Amino acid sequence: MADDTETGADHGLRSPLRRRLLMGLAGAPALALLPRTAWAAPPTAAVNTTGLAVTDSEVTVGILHSVTGTMAISETGAQEAEKLAIQQINDAGGVLGRKIKIIQEDGASDWPTFAEKAKKLLVNDHCAAVMGCWTSASRKAVLPVFEQYNGLLYYPTFYEGLEQSKNVFYTGQEATQQILAGLDWVHKEKGGDSFYFIGSDYIWPRTSNKIARKHVENVLKGKVVGEEYFPLGHTQFNSVINKIKLTKPKVIFA
Repeated sequence: MADDTETGADHGLRSPLRRRLLMGLAGAPALALLPRTAWAAPPTAAVNTTGLAVTDSEVTVGILHSVTGTMAISETGAQEAEKLAIQQINDAGGVLGRKIKIIQEDGASDWPTFAEKAKKLLVNDHCAAVMGCWTSASRKAVLPVFEQYNGLLYYPTFYEGLEQSKNVFYTGQEATQQILAGLDWVHKEKGGDSFYFIGSDYIWPRTSNKIARKHVENVLKGKVVGEEYFPLGHTQFNSVINKIKLTKPKVIFA
């Protein structure tokens, strides 16, 4: 007499869920015979709920640097590097098959202009991301805009720290990661024990020198004999040169 007792394996094969799975797998080879349009994903436009400028073939990003004004001499290299990287990505096929389109704006070395152009790139152009800014002052100016409109900024240079935001990728060194090592080196290798600090009058130089002063005085046991700041674009330095001649620092820290 046949034994109709089910084994564990038999019971598993006969369960409704297992039967449905096996039937689905059995039909899988047939999918390969269907036209691609019968099973392809819907177009990006139909499922893009972000409002960003992303299509099946293209993704739009912004570049926001100073093309004119005092900071153009520093930011030209950054924007050319960004364009080169984007060209190389596009030549390799783009991002997930999408070519990168660039919309470039000029911050004009003016912080309110940076904020205005950032809003234009996010609100009007719907850029998926923006590569931009150089000075800490320009970054501080655009930060509220990126946070308000939930944009994404790639900040391409070192910065002074003391800030974090989910809307910014800080790609460079934070100040202590370069300043302290440089001070240690000049102290050890060149006998630097007296320093004259010079900087442009904005966030990065003042914060950097604050970090440097603390390290010079507390760790290296040296002294800071002078500290001066000048507006961006300033060209008359006769006065500070005379002060340096009088104080005779071993190191000018600029």
